[in-house]
Amino acid sequence: MRFSAALISAFAATLVVTHPGANVEEEAQERRDYLATAKRTSLDHCSAQMKARGLGQAAALRRRAVAEKKAKRGLLPQRDLADLNKSHHSDADYDDKTPLDTLFAKEKSCVLAPETTEGPYYVAGEFIRQDVVEQEQGVPLTLDLAIYDVETCDPIPETWVQIWSCNSTGIYSGVDSGADYTPAPENLKTTFLRGFQQTDASGAAQFETLYPGHYSGRTQHVHVAVHPDATPRANQTILEATVSHVGQFYFDQDLSNQVERLAPYNANRQPVTTNDQDRLLLVDLETTDPIVEYVLLGDRVQDGVLAWFSFGVNMTATREAKVAATYYEGGGVATPKDA
Repeated sequence: MRFSAALISAFAATLVVTHPGANVEEEAQERRDYLATAKRTSLDHCSAQMKARGLGQAAALRRRAVAEKKAKRGLLPQRDLADLNKSHHSDADYDDKTPLDTLFAKEKSCVLAPETTEGPYYVAGEFIRQDVVEQEQGVPLTLDLAIYDVETCDPIPETWVQIWSCNSTGIYSGVDSGADYTPAPENLKTTFLRGFQQTDASGAAQFETLYPGHYSGRTQHVHVAVHPDATPRANQTILEATVSHVGQFYFDQDLSNQVERLAPYNANRQPVTTNDQDRLLLVDLETTDPIVEYVLLGDRVQDGVLAWFSFGVNMTATREAKVAATYYEGGGVATPKDA
């Protein structure tokens, strides 16, 4: 499904400045400008080559191994219609007896997520780690990310991938703001739900995180950045802010609705923004599908979610991310607002 410019523009008046230095409308326009000049906005041209090289099957086996390790009872891959876009909860004919190789071979989300601004929450100096949960509470989320060179269609090995997202009540670690963008300088000392992993030989990286909550003006999403030349420091953090890709991926509204009914998500008093109200997601949906594929890892959503997403990156295009804060040993330091 693609959305008209008229529908998307209908939300512009309500989604304005949500944080000092963060304007959703401005970010949406930057993303649209990128899409207007991008050579490619998907990996469709890579399909035949990827199939011939067995990349889809390799990814299926990788995801199967994760599912077999983490699944509580049987996987639940049944499908329902989503409110906004087609469901990404596997396929209509799958059940708990479907071979996992078949289930995880699906790569329809193999798209180039549009380059975008990193928003007001990018932190330099994050830790290298697979598990970024720390002491946060919420629905376990295992992410399997696969990265390809959009020009050559080859997997990109040994490159650093960074993720960050808010917690169940809509708060980001490492920055000096809290819920509803209120000042919270004590938050600079926190590091939850942020981290780096290096891709393996197949261009894949995995993270253990939590399903994100919502916050004013934004639906549930996870940020991702690819760093082409990052160098780990002795304390196992990465400071470089040079990126080849910054993007966001999203979740089916039906899945988010289930999560939001659970504690501690249901304690979040910030206004809910659904997928069909999120300005940045709607711009993405004009040309691509930034919503993850997923399965539940048990008979309840609280048992956990395994989600996967593949995207292409132009590794020759780099820029410096706008750093909101930098984490050093002992705590973070906010970037001056006028910097």
